Amino acid sequence: MDFRYTEDHEMIRQMTRRFAEERLRPGVRERDAGGHFPVLLHQELAELGLLGVNIPGEYGGAEAGVIAYSLAIQELARVDAAVAVTTSVTNMAAEILLKFGTPAQRAKYIPMITSGEAIAGSFALSEAGAGSDPGAMKTRAELKGDRYIVNGEKLWITSGGFAKVIILFARTGEGPGTRGLSTFVVTPDLPGFSVGREEDKMGIRSSNTVALSFDDCEVPAENLLGEPGGGFKVAMTALDGGRLGIASQATGIAQGALDAAARYASERIQFGKPIAEFQSISNKLADMATEVDAARLLLMRACWLKENGKRFTREASMAKLYASEMANRVCGDALQIHGGYGYVKEFDVERFYREARVTTIYEGTSEVQRIVIAREHLANSLLQGA
Repeated sequence: MDFRYTEDHEMIRQMTRRFAEERLRPGVRERDAGGHFPVLLHQELAELGLLGVNIPGEYGGAEAGVIAYSLAIQELARVDAAVAVTTSVTNMAAEILLKFGTPAQRAKYIPMITSGEAIAGSFALSEAGAGSDPGAMKTRAELKGDRYIVNGEKLWITSGGFAKVIILFARTGEGPGTRGLSTFVVTPDLPGFSVGREEDKMGIRSSNTVALSFDDCEVPAENLLGEPGGGFKVAMTALDGGRLGIASQATGIAQGALDAAARYASERIQFGKPIAEFQSISNKLADMATEVDAARLLLMRACWLKENGKRFTREASMAKLYASEMANRVCGDALQIHGGYGYVKEFDVERFYREARVTTIYEGTSEVQRIVIAREHLANSLLQGA
């Protein structure tokens, strides 16, 4: 069992870290305050191959694998979690097209994503009454001639305000609940498509999050992604991979908070010595470092399974559950170590604390992850006992 990164993994990690430090860090506080996404910097991500890390070269991807993808997201989130989540969702959209798209769809849309032409990719699943329960989805798509007519509204859509390739889920009526869902590729130039209000969020503020409206939106029938009624399978497959992205984001946020806390504790003098020398502070740092490492190991196992074509649903949920809850604990301790300084926006831990909070919510809440883990565990136990 080898826990070392390969030379390629280390190269991508170091490349992404340099980009994050040199290009993202200088303006991260201003972007957070203003809620503005750095579109021009996103183009630089494309040039580095980070918008298609696990995508074959024939479609403009880096073809570097799932572990490399996770390492890149961690390094971005260590500095700017908003850029990290936008990059994560963009990669997820490209992978959905790779797995479920026709040859024509792949050739048309994936290079748009990996090159940055599409600016970003979006994943439009959630609705006001359909978050953890996609079977409650109300957005409908009715086939009329050579087009589907789509009506409904999606909420909480990352990059929806400027993405040029959107993976849309809608009810086509083949069955009740999740059996009646289908998937489409949507572009914002289609008649009947519009972008709603942008959310004013607690954290991840420079990541664009909007509502999308479909009012008799005309989607060509050739934009159906996968089989009619096969949308739930597409969504669950995508979310398995998406959870690796959010676990990577959470781990990166926690690493950033740990780094900041260690620096501050080494520099802050109280009672004549650095506070890092007090046992109460060093114990916090030790626990934080252990938790970050534990999350990373869970994450790397799940990434390895996906990269090697093995089932990873259970492991992805474990990694996402632990990493997201760990990030909230670690960021809380990092803020505590900073004392009053941690409560002001001049210090990065205040932002990390806000950024970590959403990781237990999106791409499947902690409650949903526990349902998935328990279901998978029980199924495996029954199989082993048979």
